[in-house]
Amino acid sequence: MDYKKTNAPLTTTVHDLVEMAKPTGNIYETVCIISKRANQIAQAMKSDLEQKLQEFATLNDNLEEINENREQIEISKYYEKLPKPTLIATQEYLEGKLAYRNIAKEREEF
Repeated sequence: MDYKKTNAPLTTTVHDLVEMAKPTGNIYETVCIISKRANQIAQAMKSDLEQKLQEFATLNDNLEEINENREQIEISKYYEKLPKPTLIATQEYLEGKLAYRNIAKEREEF
């Protein structure tokens, strides 16, 4: 999923944990699924930001550079305004867009 086109809220919201845990049957498993997805999103966001900022990297430091870095500042502000990875991951989970499996449960069934 593209984290730039998500409908996740920008602020923290309260969710019913019992309702969230129904698909897995375990609240801790649900939190683990969401946290792993949030880490994946955070890594993707970080690499995208670093890649965009790398275009502006120079080895020389001078006074003109401070004035020319407006584009860098705008890119950084854009990424700061995006929803946090945990909120995006939670929204994906609530919308049923996350695929997950529990290997331990699959082994028990065999």
